[in-house]
Amino acid sequence: MDGKALRDEVRRRYAAAAVSVTAGSASCCDGGSCGTPWYGDTERAELPADAVAASLGCGNPLAVAELREGETVLDLGSGGGIDVLLSAKRVSPAGKVYGLDMTEEMLALALANAEKAGAANVEFLKGHIEAIPLPANRVDVIISNCVINLSVDKPAVFAEMFRVLRPGGRLGISDVVAEDHLTAADRAERGEYTACIAGALTFAEYRAGLAGAGFADIEITPTHEAADSMHSAIVRATKPRDAGARRELATAVTKGGCCG
Repeated sequence: MDGKALRDEVRRRYAAAAVSVTAGSASCCDGGSCGTPWYGDTERAELPADAVAASLGCGNPLAVAELREGETVLDLGSGGGIDVLLSAKRVSPAGKVYGLDMTEEMLALALANAEKAGAANVEFLKGHIEAIPLPANRVDVIISNCVINLSVDKPAVFAEMFRVLRPGGRLGISDVVAEDHLTAADRAERGEYTACIAGALTFAEYRAGLAGAGFADIEITPTHEAADSMHSAIVRATKPRDAGARRELATAVTKGGCCG
C-alpha cells in the first residue's frame, strides 16, 4: 500500500475499535493482547469503563514520564483518552493535557470519557501526528502509546515532536521496536501494519530518527516481546535546553552572518 492507503486503513481499524466500545464490546489489540494489563488496578479505577476498554497500547508511558503538577502534556494518538485522563490527574490543577487523534470516532469517545471523568484540564484535537496543530514550544512532555509505529512519515513525527516541545522538554513513549537485523520485509512477515508490527522501526532507526530531529539523552528500553525479535519498548529523550540558541546559530551560519 502507499502512504495514503495505509493511513486510511489505520483510521478504519481504530474507528471500528471505537465503535465497538461504544456498542458495548471489548476492544483488544490484534492477537488478543489488550492495552489495559499495563495499568495497575488503582489507575484503572480512576477511569470511566469505556476509556479502559478502548485502550490499544503496548505499555504505560505514564510509568516513565514522571509528570509533575503544572506541566503541559501532549498525548499523540490519544484514542479513547486513557493516558490523557490519567495525565490530567497528575498535572492538575494548574497543568493541562492535549490529546491528538485523527479518528473522529475515537475523539467522540474520548470527549465522552472526559465528561464522565469530570476532567476540566483536557483538550482533544483532531489532526495527524505528522503535523501537530499546536504552536512551537508549547508542551513540557509528550507521551504516546503504540502509535508512532503506525505513522507513514516518522521523520515528520520526530520533527514535529521536537518543534512543539519546550527547551528542556521530554518524551515518555511506549512503542514497538524491531531488532536491528530485521529488514522491512522481515517485519511485514511478523504482523500487519495496523497491528503495530510491519511499520515498526529498528532500534538503530529509532535512535537515528530522534537524533536527527535534534533530541538528546535518547534511551530505548525493551519491556516485553511483541513478535519474534520485536519488542514493546519505552522510549525516552529530551529536547536540549539550548535548542533555540543552537537553531539561531545554525541559521546565522547558513546566512553567512556568524563568526567572521
